[in-house]
Amino acid sequence: TYGGIIPKGRIAEDGRVPQSYHALQEADVDEYSFRTEQNVLNADATIILGYLPMSGGTMTTNQYCHQHGKSHLFINLEKPEDENRERILEWLQSEKPAILNIAGPRESKRPGIYKKARWLLESVFEKL
Repeated sequence: TYGGIIPKGRIAEDGRVPQSYHALQEADVDEYSFRTEQNVLNADATIILGYLPMSGGTMTTNQYCHQHGKSHLFINLEKPEDENRERILEWLQSEKPAILNIAGPRESKRPGIYKKARWLLESVFEKL
């Protein structure tokens, strides 16, 4: 199951988010930072997948987690995939979030991140 807030106009980096993603709620504003904060607030915990140093929206997500006292885990995708999978599994078993926010940089900013993040998350959810 998926959900979350998206900017007004269903804007995304690669165009409009299709209506077929009906579980996404359109915000009243078109600011990415508003969407980011709402998704942090509405989740029990957040996993941030990315690289150091954090920048842009990834850094903003991390800041909102700290500002609102929300549980979060940063996963450095430069580390071995097996190590990252085990860290996530242990953290999820400890936190037991009912709603999990997953964040990270855009593919255009970090080419290849989509494939790497997808593989990692699929391997995590297969184990749960």
